[in-house]
Amino acid sequence: MNAVKRSRTTRAAAGVSVVVLLLLTGCDVPGVYRPARPVSGGPFTFYVSPDGDDENDGMSPEKPWRTLDHANTARFRPGDRLRLKGGERFRGTVTLEEGEAGSAVRPVVIESYGTGRATIAPRGTSGITVHDTAGVAIRNIALVGDRKALREGVGIAFRATRPGERRLAHVRIANVEARGFQNGISVGAEDDAVTGYSDVRISDVSVHHNLEAGLVFYGPEFEADSPVYAHSGLRIERVTAFSNTGDPGSDRRNTGSGIALGSVRDAKVLRSVAHDNGARSSADAEEGPEGIWVYDSTRVVLENNRSYRNRTGSRVDGGGFGLDNNVSHSVMQYNLAYGNDGPGFLVYSGQATGAHRDNVVRFNMSWDDARKLPQYGGIVAYGSRMKNLDIYNNTVVMRTRDLASAEVAGSRPPAIRLRDGMRGVSVHDNILATDGGPLIEAESSYLPGTHQLQGNVYHSLGPWSLKWGSRRFTDLAEWRTASGQELLDGVPTGTGDDPCLRALTVPVTDPAGAENLVPHCVDEVSVSMGPQASDVDAGPADYFGNRLPDALRPGAAQ
Repeated sequence: MNAVKRSRTTRAAAGVSVVVLLLLTGCDVPGVYRPARPVSGGPFTFYVSPDGDDENDGMSPEKPWRTLDHANTARFRPGDRLRLKGGERFRGTVTLEEGEAGSAVRPVVIESYGTGRATIAPRGTSGITVHDTAGVAIRNIALVGDRKALREGVGIAFRATRPGERRLAHVRIANVEARGFQNGISVGAEDDAVTGYSDVRISDVSVHHNLEAGLVFYGPEFEADSPVYAHSGLRIERVTAFSNTGDPGSDRRNTGSGIALGSVRDAKVLRSVAHDNGARSSADAEEGPEGIWVYDSTRVVLENNRSYRNRTGSRVDGGGFGLDNNVSHSVMQYNLAYGNDGPGFLVYSGQATGAHRDNVVRFNMSWDDARKLPQYGGIVAYGSRMKNLDIYNNTVVMRTRDLASAEVAGSRPPAIRLRDGMRGVSVHDNILATDGGPLIEAESSYLPGTHQLQGNVYHSLGPWSLKWGSRRFTDLAEWRTASGQELLDGVPTGTGDDPCLRALTVPVTDPAGAENLVPHCVDEVSVSMGPQASDVDAGPADYFGNRLPDALRPGAAQ
């Protein structure tokens, strides 16, 4: 593609030489070379249609160009538009290089015109590549890869490779479908001397049936002593990522995730869905896929999303949502996870950097997660030098009595699993409900000074079970006395009351599933101690968007 954008001077000179030679020999004279873009003026709108002609000026639907190869010879400037005829399929690629494209005020736009969505179908490579530039809007386009592109291409690739202190600003991707590539959409900075992209908006996008991931951001290797985040100011909204299978031959890294954000600062993922990803990820991989997850990042919010039936080919991961290595000051809230192979919500640090800190998991719902891997649970937290984690007002339902994977492993996954490596952990005002499986499994007998549990509902349809270090308890009061947990100024907190959740007895359904995790007792579970008692800002609303009352109840629904 880069070779196509060669010097116009060279091409023009070559054209003149050919004209002179043909005049001397008496042959028919071809048309004089015409640059794809006029030498002055603009901005311009260029049209491409299969019934066009690359000898046209391309500046109207009546005189369009025919090929993307010819469109790639244009040098796009601020405000230019490249419009592809809707409903048609175009072989080739579109590339914007350094020095091209636009600005936030006058972006270069790539879009369809007429009826329907145009399809870009590259031959074994990426569909749209934007290299060391920004001020770009891509909308109403489909990108479909072939067999080679599934291994080597990206539907839409933004790449920053040149050193610089300022991020490349303004990226818009909307109403786009990308399938059949290594990654559907990828935004990356190549090394630690490079800054990436800012002011990024990706909305109403479908990324599916890709090999390694649907939507991915990445940057340089994380340095805890002087963290640098390649990308800043992201808003990802209404993205659907599904059936991104994972690569069975890739065992050195995770593949098969829906949405993965790395090296980002100030990002939001809103009202998005990840499902049925990771089914063919490697059985030997040490890291597995997740539906929606974050790593090496800060100030990220995952909000109002759903992540379900995500898989893993190995014995790790395969969960719904995750805050992974080196994530700080981030929040998972108002999300629904169900039917995942791994945990509904994972908070994890595998690196002893001390950079995983000050995170919140609140007002989420997990329903029948950890279907394949009982070593996880509905909510799972552990890691090296992790600190200051608040888990509150979540609703977790785990039905594992007939779970084949738990029988094979000789254990049943708990509603919450707490493992070592953390301090400053607060778990309060959650509803934890099982059909007889463990409510909590804690790796050690944590003292209230490092892990504090208060105001939670612990309900089981079968035998009441809670593992605390080396001991297993069958009664809330007994555990309270032995552990010092579920006490506030010496007053007992927490309850084993039945919250009357239909989710304990009905099949998992969607989108009505969340309603089954709302308490339906006439006398609902007792009022919680409330986040105020734990000096926590609960935010403005519950899972359903209801404004929070002054006196909160346990669980995600108020």
